[in-house]
Amino acid sequence: MKYYRLKGKNRKEAKQSGLAWRVDSLYNELQQFYGTQELVLKANKLDAIELMNSASLGERILALRRILSEDPTISILPHSQDLASEISELEDLFSELYTRRLIEEDLHHSIQQKMDEKHNEYIQEIKLQILKEQKSSPENAQTLKKLGRLEKMESISLSKSALDQLRPASFSEIIGQDKAIKALVAKLNTPYPQHMILYGPPGVGKTSCARLALELAKEKESSCFSKEAPFIEVDGTTLRWDPRESTNPLLGSVHDPIYQGARKDLAEEGIPEPKPGLVSEAHGGILFIDEIGEIDAALQNKLLKVLEDKRVTFESAYYDPHNERIPRYIKQMFEQGVPADFVLIGATTRGPEAINPALRSRCMEVYFEALKPEDIQKIVSLAAEKLDIRIQEGVKELISYYADDGRSANKILVEAYSIALNKEQAEVSTDEVYEAISNSRIVLSVENKASDHLEVGKIFGLGAYGYRGRLLEIEAVAFPADAPGQGRVRFNETAGSMARDSVFNAASVIRGQFGESIYNYDLHINFIGGGKVDGPSAGAAIYLAILSAIKGIAIRQDIAVSGEISIRGRVKAVGGLHEKIQAARQAGVKKVLIPYDNREDLKSKEMGLEIIPIAFIQEAYPHVLEDSPTANPIPSSEGERLN
Repeated sequence: MKYYRLKGKNRKEAKQSGLAWRVDSLYNELQQFYGTQELVLKANKLDAIELMNSASLGERILALRRILSEDPTISILPHSQDLASEISELEDLFSELYTRRLIEEDLHHSIQQKMDEKHNEYIQEIKLQILKEQKSSPENAQTLKKLGRLEKMESISLSKSALDQLRPASFSEIIGQDKAIKALVAKLNTPYPQHMILYGPPGVGKTSCARLALELAKEKESSCFSKEAPFIEVDGTTLRWDPRESTNPLLGSVHDPIYQGARKDLAEEGIPEPKPGLVSEAHGGILFIDEIGEIDAALQNKLLKVLEDKRVTFESAYYDPHNERIPRYIKQMFEQGVPADFVLIGATTRGPEAINPALRSRCMEVYFEALKPEDIQKIVSLAAEKLDIRIQEGVKELISYYADDGRSANKILVEAYSIALNKEQAEVSTDEVYEAISNSRIVLSVENKASDHLEVGKIFGLGAYGYRGRLLEIEAVAFPADAPGQGRVRFNETAGSMARDSVFNAASVIRGQFGESIYNYDLHINFIGGGKVDGPSAGAAIYLAILSAIKGIAIRQDIAVSGEISIRGRVKAVGGLHEKIQAARQAGVKKVLIPYDNREDLKSKEMGLEIIPIAFIQEAYPHVLEDSPTANPIPSSEGERLN
């Protein structure tokens, strides 16, 4: 690059030469700062090449201004009197540029040094990890042998258990529950499905019916259930929870970083982690809780809250909403909760009183009926067909005599089949069924049996417990007291206070009807077997047993009686009548006397035996007693039967 030096002999020329030297010095510094090639490229870009090579000091200063300011639009030449100040300003600009360059170089060097250090540490860490994986592998000969054993076990599988294969695969395989199936499907197969509680004895198909109803609902276009809607099944007896909310498999809980060990990376940061429960897994589908009556009352209340809100909320003292290191999904779970919009179907073998009233009020109730002997026989036939078992005549009837639910019937059949196979027999006979019953210590589902005999002071009452009926064998004996009015009444306490009250109600009716006090006798009333009577429904039967013992009149043993007795002799309505009638039918009873107010609860033709409604206890005499005793007439205010 060529630079022009001005020469002069006077003072003005000397001053001009000094300014030119300063300009030359700036150009030299720029050349060292940028380098010759970069300076030329920069000057060309800023349209300053010609100005740099100009003979005019002002134009050369203008070129410096464009280069240092990096602005090609600067075009005003400095005045001759301002050249010195202009050069000083340019020198200051260059000094600032030079200083900035030095600082940036130092900073870049420091950054590069740190990056090199971190890079070396990272490389070293990877090397150590690789060495650890190569030299400190957790696998050894023993662990690999155990792994191979597990893999071998995975490759071996037996056939499904017989009971799994016998699980109903369609509604046609659920026997004896037509009404319950229609009710359940109607409540689920709709755009607005409803929560439900299913009542009934075990082994009658409650779980299978609920599962099949969901599959049916999925096929409807109007259904709110998607094709992927889940069916989450859980046993209520296993839903144990901690009131401190450290564990709650039903609703979910929070794993705190200190006590419960949240995920390692979260624990190191002190971040709690919510764990959704079964209600969230059932979102969009059905949550089926078997034995829902066994759930703790407090947990039932919490479940009720979820049903109302359709979501689950979580809380933790460790949660800090301002912590920026908390993952977004955890923030959302704490601040918004987790969706839990599902249909609850609970099943129970207990009565409605075992369920939280508030929970019951939000659920429709469906009742499954106890199975009849012919239902059990159909189930045995279906199971034999599914498992390809040949059975001899009489096998179905025998199994129905010992089993009162489908699951028990299938178990007896499967065990009898296995016994037949070990005997190398082609079919199952009653001998194998008896052997299976003996092996399993199965007792008769019907403890008492009706007969054609007549007996004094003995009668059959009817009770119900757990959706199963029971034939109650009640007996009474009466002996003349040592002194009139000094007789004693003895009653087995295990029958319960309601049965004791029925004895005293009967005493009042006998005195009103016959003018005779039971305390003229030493009277002993006994419930054979000592079973507790559920409610006052054995009152009418107790009365007839006492009357038979006092009067010495025989009672027919093919008749059963159900009904509460009032102190005026009225027979009051009772509950569980369907189950009671089934128990009487299984026991061979030919005629059942029921309260007149229960006459609409069942139809005689459907039950397969004679059903007689009675409003007052006197109406039972012709049906039950061999000879009807002479009794005082019924008061006219009560004597006319309601039609």
